[in-house]
Amino acid sequence: MNLNNVNIMGNLTRDPEMKCLPSGKTVCSLSIANNRVFMKNGEKTDEVSYFDVDVWGITAENCAKYLTKGNGIIVEGRLRQDRWEKDGKPQARVKITASAVHFLPKKQNHNTSEQPASVSSEDRMSEAQAVMVDLPEDIVWEE
Repeated sequence: MNLNNVNIMGNLTRDPEMKCLPSGKTVCSLSIANNRVFMKNGEKTDEVSYFDVDVWGITAENCAKYLTKGNGIIVEGRLRQDRWEKDGKPQARVKITASAVHFLPKKQNHNTSEQPASVSSEDRMSEAQAVMVDLPEDIVWEE
């Protein structure tokens, strides 16, 4: 039995790059940064890891259409290792092949001076829902 699943949340480090292959399939390449905050020897430590993600089909088209550098996403998928030779030396790289990409809500500026003069109840409800799904800035884990 083999298991190859990955779930990761991060922010795009660049705009998505869309390609249409000769076969007619579409692939979108994403690069995400995942921030890990933990305590080491009593000090808060930040660790950033970067991951390349390939997204296929209609999901790829939606990523290219709606995402830009800095957007937060959650990727569900699997790991895939590419292997090749360069100058006679074996090379390898691990990428994530996405089965699903979830777009996270953009951070809102809660500065009241930027709020519209009149806000409808629908707008207030949308804002309340957005705040409810807002994720914490950083969670510190003891290590």
